[in-house]
Amino acid sequence: MGKLFGTCIAMFLSCVILAQSSIDMFPANWFVGMKWNKVQVIVRNKKTPFSNPKVSVQYPGVQLTKVHVFDNKKYLALDLLISPSAKPGNLTIQINSDLSASKLTWALKPRRTGMGKSFAQGVSSKDFVYLLMPDRFSNGDVTNDQIPGYKDQLVDRKDPIKRHGGDLKGVMNQLDYLKDLGVTAIWMTPVIENDMPLQSEQAGMMAGYHGYWFTNHYAVDKRLGGDEAYQALIEAAHDKGIKIIQDAVYNHIGNEHWMYKDAPAKDWINQWPAYTNTNHRDEAIFDPMGNDADKKVMLDGWFVPHLPDINQRNPFVANFLIQHALWTVEQFGIDGWRVDTYKYCDEQFMNNVNTALEKEFPTISIFGEAVANTVAGSAYFTKNNMQPAFKHNAPGTTDFPLSYAMMDAINKPFGWTEGVNKLYMTLSQDLLYKAPEKNCIFLDNHDMERFVSMIGADTNKYKMGMNLLFTLRGIPQLYYGTELWMKNFKDPNDGMVRLDFPGGFPGDAVDKRVVAGRNATEELAFNFVKTLANFRKTNSALQTGRLMQWLPNDGVYVYFRYDQSSTVMVVLNTSAKTKSILLNQYAERTKGFNSYINVATGKKGADKITLSPMESMVVLLSK
Repeated sequence: MGKLFGTCIAMFLSCVILAQSSIDMFPANWFVGMKWNKVQVIVRNKKTPFSNPKVSVQYPGVQLTKVHVFDNKKYLALDLLISPSAKPGNLTIQINSDLSASKLTWALKPRRTGMGKSFAQGVSSKDFVYLLMPDRFSNGDVTNDQIPGYKDQLVDRKDPIKRHGGDLKGVMNQLDYLKDLGVTAIWMTPVIENDMPLQSEQAGMMAGYHGYWFTNHYAVDKRLGGDEAYQALIEAAHDKGIKIIQDAVYNHIGNEHWMYKDAPAKDWINQWPAYTNTNHRDEAIFDPMGNDADKKVMLDGWFVPHLPDINQRNPFVANFLIQHALWTVEQFGIDGWRVDTYKYCDEQFMNNVNTALEKEFPTISIFGEAVANTVAGSAYFTKNNMQPAFKHNAPGTTDFPLSYAMMDAINKPFGWTEGVNKLYMTLSQDLLYKAPEKNCIFLDNHDMERFVSMIGADTNKYKMGMNLLFTLRGIPQLYYGTELWMKNFKDPNDGMVRLDFPGGFPGDAVDKRVVAGRNATEELAFNFVKTLANFRKTNSALQTGRLMQWLPNDGVYVYFRYDQSSTVMVVLNTSAKTKSILLNQYAERTKGFNSYINVATGKKGADKITLSPMESMVVLLSK
């Protein structure tokens, strides 16, 4: 009898141990003193269902208010109310069910100090953002190129759609280079775990090297160095005065994510009778004459079969995503968010997550990616001066219409609505935005043809693009390597515009981070960006001043950035003829000034500016 009793006890204890070792909790911890104090913890038992669960929580200042059971019995949602009096420490969560008993530990941590100063600093028009892809930027730790247990073990730098081994340590190694360039903020494509096998896409068998195929929100990909490397990078960047922007993806996940593969309930994912792709038409959302069917396909359709579309109307899903965003800022100390696929997400959810972030971190910044075809479409997805049926509350957006207009100004001949007139017309529609200065402006990014290739590798056009990027309103963003004349088209695939940063990897034949590794054109490009970026760092007019533009005339376009302490004049000659302009032609802004300094060269001039064909100039006016 005693032996049988002992065997039963041993079996029970092994069941308890099994349950503990197989249980995940999301979020993994929380923080005292948060405004978001009604925390919903998703408990997942990967092996044993919760049968008739009974849950108790014992901790001063923390109350278990409700337990939710899902169709998939492996999951529970625990609603915890954390009072302002709660102290940091470890909660004990006891879960007893017919098949197992578990005593779980869940931590309450102290909050960070220094909001707005040492973290959650926000990115503004005073900043210069550098966009990079960690896998392609620099490999600082070759030991994490392959991680045992991950589904993708292939590292092949010769294949543009496979992993190349870049990581967060590599990014940290380049901070001095970036600071010297004038960078004040780094936006990286997602760092969250992407434990996906190779996937079949148009380009072939593709890896998730770009980071947009999440499989575990609460883990930084170990091939990038994991949580520790991310925290180390953020702290090192902050020490050098560089902010970190994290890339959020609320719209979809990888199909290896538990949310899809072992979903708590079917309605966590947008379901269709047969696979349905999104139509990608943002007009279907805000068109006052549109229909519900088109809107549903736009919002609930999937990108590709291996990226399940998340149902953010499900309150458990919404809580999970919002809490993850809040947790990330507090856990790692990031400074701002770029939100991927913004226009594909449930509209009310996006307002809710933005509100929660700004309430908890008033100094945070957010800009959403909305690849809109028109200024009205772009303005719709941010705070605006229009009266649509739904009002978005995002502070800013990635300004695609302005990006297209800048390229038209550089590449297309002058016409009534073409060339530089397209840029003038686009900017004149800033009246639709509540705060156009909070938009992120750019010439290219990881989803576009590279800028140098789009301009035919023309140095005059390169200078014109950079002059526009660093002097127009908004937050300028440069894609990695553009300062080193990196070029390519997306032929035959996106990987061709995501090639390795030259000099960031062991064994690279040439290191273009240093002068000795650059040719004359690359050196010209690097120094031109560096000069403009560092001038902008010290010039209040370019950071926060007003913009006044003149009607383009025969291919010549003139605008000013100005405030009480500084006036900067920008002149573009997009014609095929040499053009001269007199400062007094623009007396509304030049009155009282009689000379200028060419920002790029340091040369002084007075009264008149003469520009060769396709030449541009940024000048600081002086008295």
